[in-house]
This record gives sequence, structure tokens and C-alpha cells, in this order.
Amino acid sequence: MMRSFWMASAAALGLAGAAGGMFAGGFASAQDAPESLLPPGFDDPAPAPTPTPTSRPTAAPLPTAPGAPPATPTTGSPVVQPIPGPLPSVPTLSGEDLARLPSLEDLESLSPDELDERLGLTPKFDIPPAARRSLSQVGVLAPEEGGLPTASLAKQPANLVRAILAGTRRPMVSRWGHILMRRALASRLEAPDGMNPVEFAALRAGVLNRMGEYTIARAIVQDVDTGNWNDALIDEALTSYIATTDVTGACPAVRFRRGERDDPQWVMLQAICNAYAGEGTLAGSQLDRALADEIAAPIDILLAQRFAGAAGRGRRAVEIEWENVEEITPWRFTLANAVGEPIPESLFDEALEGPGGDYFAYAGAGAPMLPLATREQLAQRAASSGVFSSSAMVDLYSQIYADNSIGGEVGERAAFLREAYVASDAEARIDAMRQLWGDNDNYAGQVVTAYAAARIPASENFAAYSGGLITSMLAAGLDRDAAAWSGTMAPGSLGWALLAVGVPGAGRADQQALDTFVDNDDSEEMRASAFLIAGLLGLDRLGAAELEEFGDRLEIDFDRQSRWTQVIDRAAEVENAALVTLLVGLGMQGDDWSKMTPLHLYHITAALRRVGLEAVARMIAAEAVARA
Repeated sequence: MMRSFWMASAAALGLAGAAGGMFAGGFASAQDAPESLLPPGFDDPAPAPTPTPTSRPTAAPLPTAPGAPPATPTTGSPVVQPIPGPLPSVPTLSGEDLARLPSLEDLESLSPDELDERLGLTPKFDIPPAARRSLSQVGVLAPEEGGLPTASLAKQPANLVRAILAGTRRPMVSRWGHILMRRALASRLEAPDGMNPVEFAALRAGVLNRMGEYTIARAIVQDVDTGNWNDALIDEALTSYIATTDVTGACPAVRFRRGERDDPQWVMLQAICNAYAGEGTLAGSQLDRALADEIAAPIDILLAQRFAGAAGRGRRAVEIEWENVEEITPWRFTLANAVGEPIPESLFDEALEGPGGDYFAYAGAGAPMLPLATREQLAQRAASSGVFSSSAMVDLYSQIYADNSIGGEVGERAAFLREAYVASDAEARIDAMRQLWGDNDNYAGQVVTAYAAARIPASENFAAYSGGLITSMLAAGLDRDAAAWSGTMAPGSLGWALLAVGVPGAGRADQQALDTFVDNDDSEEMRASAFLIAGLLGLDRLGAAELEEFGDRLEIDFDRQSRWTQVIDRAAEVENAALVTLLVGLGMQGDDWSKMTPLHLYHITAALRRVGLEAVARMIAAEAVARA
């Protein structure tokens, strides 16, 4: 660095010296010539030698034919360009033709995108040819990352896969079924034979959106170039972008496909995207026109104006009024949260209790702009269903505990979770966990305490709490930690039943212990006993004699067949794990475990075991017994 400084200084001094020399020379020319200080002859250059002239060869004349006159030199003649033909005639425009041409004012009012559309310059793709991605495989989870084999569905009938995915309309009753389905849908897969890969991506994204996995759905649609999207994929993309509060993430598709739709949401998104593209004036006029034309409820357009205004310099004041609003929609929920507009508590509570309550719970649980206390309430649902993991719940409660301003029940739960990990003795840690479990009907509490439960040493002294501890551990898949409790609790207890189906390597169930469990079962319609028998049968841990006895006792007909049971059994026979997983998701739809039948549970666990997914089958069976 110092060397560069001295070099620059020297150059500057050199330029200054040269300039000074010029000025000095001009000044001295007006006076007497200065006397040289150098010795005589030092600054006088030696005279250059005079060059010696040499002769140049003369060009020889060109040879001529015998008898021909001698050639005479010729001079060059100018080259004249030929005159072009007649110019093409200018077409004559009629008055009607001229009337169709836009005026200068019209052209000035057009946005660059609208002008491109008028001139036919709208691009066909938004990604250069060299950067476009292949549709041979679509997904985000490669096989080496835990995804299913890429060719799992390539040879399956398109109509079958389409019917399964289109028929999966509701969330799953099982947390572990949800987790397995999410893994399959996120896998990098080839489309079934005869199905367009874009349609396949749209079907998968649709199921993920209906499951509440909006982030994964967004990743699936983003794995397809925008220029290849069809209408169905656009719909699912908008659903995922709005649910994840990534409104501007939809702008590439909205601006690229701007003229293809005219529904109110699309029109408002066009204005929002124009605002974030630097065309704030155009966006404002579009939303003003939408408000005047009443294309949507005023609250929807006002929220869009507030959101679009955040992109410009105008800082236009928009007053949000909730007085005449009767319900919360995904659009209102997302934009209100994005701009920091509080939603009335009565409207929000009504939305959570309504038929679409799961949407707001799953979308809001991961929204960082919501208060932590509000997110904790929503995360309870997300953890029970499988959207949130145990680690994600611990992270959330850690933030709540670190915020001293959060009190009440939410603050108490955060303090109990901390005690479950750091209390001085095991008894105190168990007491803290029991506070989070409630009356054993808060499955989210058991999810969040999974790793704390695994820290409790297996001992007969804590056998009375073994059911809750093992349920908690298996909620996070900690089956080997749960297996350490084998032999510490009474046969026929809840803890014994969970280990009978939940841990690896367990043998055939003891008939006497089964009889004790069934006798003590106080669940509705003895559902826990029925699920235990179905799970043991599917995992091949129940003998023929026990099956006959308890099947008759519980009035369960495991031989009954349906179209679904035939298809999943056939998929298991050919060992197609992906198809079995999709059928599991189709068969486990429902609001709670009362919608699940022992027959379905048996076929699910049996099929998963046969295709190499026994670990998931064990977790599903244990969850069914625990939540019955």
C-alpha cells in the first residue's frame, strides 16, 4: 500500500514538473535565452548521417502477343453504382385504421409491460434457455437425503395416482402418517407414465397445501420454471405464497401471466407486483379503480393498498376499518399480518374455531411477525398434527421464556418446559412434564417434552408415569430410549402396550398381558384395545389364537375387503413404498382418531412393514393406542 502511494506521488510530481516546464519555457521566450549550465557539447546531439541514394528497379513491361500493338498504360475510371429500382409504395390507411391506432396520451399512460403486450414483445419464458430446468424429476428431497426412489411412481398408472392425490382432501388423523406423507410428496420423483410432470407437481402441491405444509408446497412449485406452470399449479402456488406471507414471491408468475386471469385476487396481485417493480403510480391507479369498481370487499383492497404503499415513496395513508368485516380469509389474514395491522380478537377466535381453523393455525404458527404468545396457541395444533416437530416447539418456548414480558399460562408453560430439562432431580422433571401434558389429552405437550422424557432414567420407581413418558418419547420417534423401559412396568399397562407395538425387535405379545389391557381399557368403544390388536397383527406380533380370541371379543372383522384394502395390499406385494405411502395418506384422513377403523390400521401397518417402513408403522400403531 505504501509502495502504491509513493508511485502515485512520483507520477503526480512528474506531471507537475512537466507542466511547470511548459510554463517556464513560455515565460523564458519573452526574455533573453538562458545560459546552459551543462558542459559544452553535452546537450548538443550528434548530427544524423546523410542517407546514400540508391537506385530502384524499374518494373518490366507486360508481355504482349506476337504481332499485337504494344500495350499502353491505362488510367482508372470511376465506378458508378446502379440506380436502385422504384421504392415500395406506402400503404394507404383509412380513417377507420387510423382511429384504431392509440393516441400519444394512450401510449404515455401504458406501463412498460402493457406496451410490450401491445407490441407483441411479451417474453415467452422468464428464464434463459441455458438455465431452464428439466421436468424429468420434480421435488426437493433426493433419495440420498431421505426421499423415496425417484422412479417409484414412473411405471404406475396415471389414473390411479391422480385419483389418490385428488382424493386426499383432508388432513391425516395421525401425526406420523402426516410426517410420512410429507416425506413422500416432497421427494424428487418422476411423473407416472402418461401424466404431465406439471400436473403431477400441481397435484402434490395441492395435497401439501391441504395438509398445512405450505412451505413444502411452495418449494415444489418453485422447482418448476414459471413458464411451464399450468392453471392448477398457479392456483396451488398462490395458495402457498399467501399462506407463507410471501406475497411478492408470486410476482414472477403474476407479471409473466398477467393477462391470463381477471379474478379479483389476481388483479390486486398485479397492482402489488407493479408497485414492487417500481411502478407505484400505476399500482395506485389500479387499486383505486378496483375499489371504485367494487371487484372485492373494501377491506381486501384497502389491505392491498397498504401493502403496495410500502414499496413506494408516497407513504399513502390507508385507514383499515374492521367494523363491517364478518370473517377472516387467507388474503386478509396474510396482508394484515404483513403490514402489522392487528386483527380483532373476536374475528380471529371465530376463524380458529371454524371449519377452516387449521389453515390459520398452521399458517400463523410459523409467521414471525405474530406475537410469540399468539404463535404458541397456534403451534399447539401444528405440533399435534405433525407440521411442527418437537425441536421446533422447544425453540418456540425458548424464545417465550427469554421474553420477560410474556406471562400468564403461556409464560408458565415455557417455565415448566425449562424445569422439565434442568430441574435438580428426576421427580421434579416429571412433575414439570405432567403440567404440560395436562390430563393426557394434550398431545402437543407430549410432543414438546419428548427429549426431556428421554433423559429420565428407566426405573420401577417411575413406573406409574411410564405411559406418559413413553408416549412422549415415541411422539418424536425415540424408540430406543423408550425400549429401555421394558420390564419396568406392569404387564397390561399403557406403557407395556406402547412398547409392544412401538419398539424394534419385540416378539409376540403375551396373551395374559393383552387380556389385562383389554379388561382395563376405559377408552370410548374400547378403541385403544382394538387399535392395539390391529397394530400387533399388522406388525406380525400376534398369534393366530390371540387374533381369533380378541377379534371375536372386540367384534373386529379383519377379513373384510374394500377397493382401498385391495389396492394397498397389491402395492405392498410389489414393494412400492411410494404408492403405499400415498394410499396410507388417503386412508388416514379425518379430524381425529374416532374416524380411524382397526381394519384400516391393520392394513396400513402391514403394508408399511412389507415395503421396509416398519419404523413408521410402529410409530403409527403406538400413536393410535396412545391417542385412542
